[in-house]
Amino acid sequence: MTTATTTDVEPALRLPPAKLFIGGEWVDAEGGTFTSENPATEQSLCEVAAASAADADRAVAAAQEALDGAWGKTSPRDRGKILWRIADALEARTEEFGRVETADNGKPIFESRYVDVPAAIDALRYFAGWADKIHGDTLAVQGPFSMAYTLREPMGVVAAITPWNFPIIQAMWKIAPALACGNAVVHKPASNTPLTALKFAELATEAGLPPGALNVVPGRGSQVGRRLVEHPGVAKISFTGSTEVGRGLMKDAADTIKRVTLELGGKSPNIVFADADLDAAVKGAYNGIFYGKGEVCAAGSRLFVEKRAHDEMLEKLIARTSRLVPGDPQHPKTRLGALVSKEQRESVLGYVETGREEGAEVAHGGRAADVDGKGYFMEPTILTGVDNQMKVAQEEIFGPVLVAIPFEEPEEAVSLANESIFGLAAGVWTRDIGKAHSVAARIKAGTVWINQYNWYDSGAPFGGYKQSGFGRELGSAALDYYTESKTVWVGK
Repeated sequence: MTTATTTDVEPALRLPPAKLFIGGEWVDAEGGTFTSENPATEQSLCEVAAASAADADRAVAAAQEALDGAWGKTSPRDRGKILWRIADALEARTEEFGRVETADNGKPIFESRYVDVPAAIDALRYFAGWADKIHGDTLAVQGPFSMAYTLREPMGVVAAITPWNFPIIQAMWKIAPALACGNAVVHKPASNTPLTALKFAELATEAGLPPGALNVVPGRGSQVGRRLVEHPGVAKISFTGSTEVGRGLMKDAADTIKRVTLELGGKSPNIVFADADLDAAVKGAYNGIFYGKGEVCAAGSRLFVEKRAHDEMLEKLIARTSRLVPGDPQHPKTRLGALVSKEQRESVLGYVETGREEGAEVAHGGRAADVDGKGYFMEPTILTGVDNQMKVAQEEIFGPVLVAIPFEEPEEAVSLANESIFGLAAGVWTRDIGKAHSVAARIKAGTVWINQYNWYDSGAPFGGYKQSGFGRELGSAALDYYTESKTVWVGK
């Protein structure tokens, strides 16, 4: 086991009370409470309210009341101003939210402070700018009518169900466009990481969001999540999580014909050609799998390297990876934190053992890491001798585990890349720009990065092909999934 050390005890965190946030107020949950654990220390952070199905009903009722009242009467331009004020308020508390995010998730404070919270702020400001620019069209029609036109209207109550890997970012990717379009939101954060969601709802209300426009109900997916999916008062479900859960959600939503968008799993290919800048590709492959502890839906977890560059690429990558040591997530120099839970680390380690049994070799890492004898840390891991049909090459591991596979021709690289049920993201590394665009066009993925990896922007749509889901988050495309289009005919 590798060993690293922790810093001094983290400063006191301002944590939310063990209550739900419904209708602009902290309220008790009928479902009792559960414990939020710091995965780096295995210590309890606080008790969190566990919403029941009845609590979900209360949240939906509060959201509908907001739509029938103050929030529904708020003009688009004023909605934008409110979102901008919320962004300013979150920016003023970046350090606080970053520390809570790190304590709850185990990711390095460097990521929380300089990536996650700023990205959440950016999404709020981006969609704030769209609030008064969502419009319909006038139509050229035939018949005994003077005109026809379309309106784009809010759907109503939106249920946002978010994962534990990027709690504040994923929340804003759903909440910001939903509110900009005039919807009210019931947010169910992941049970592993509910704290910044609760803190944010209170902050948003203090910044001027009318009560009930945003409600937060943590709890078990089988109870509160399922109730939101089945609730006849919920018009839209926006879900990010596993493909398995997404399949079940689609089935449950069918009974009420809900609008659904799904951002699900991935097993993203990262293709390196021999003519690439190998040093840049090494850095990209390293960041593509080890950023966020590999608990990233778009992680570049399958590395395809052209044979004549394979050995050199792997030698450089292993050398770089050997310097990545797990450590205290609250330390500013840490770049690999704790996996989110004991169960998640056991799952990831299980995949490594499966890889060995399938014939793969552990070129680096592969074990739990010791950081002062506590926490759910793991070594960054690289598997070689992998066949694309192996379980470790086909199933989403969701941890810091990279599988490396050689190829000979561009056609083989594309074929291997597409040989997956997933289609979320991909990377292509080459100095030949024609080859780059040709390969990018043939890969079945919602996002393809050329000579970079893991880059996002609020203005660039994100979502998947195949069993990685459907619908898009971010960019103007996201607005289509939070509005209904109405055609109005006007007679003479």
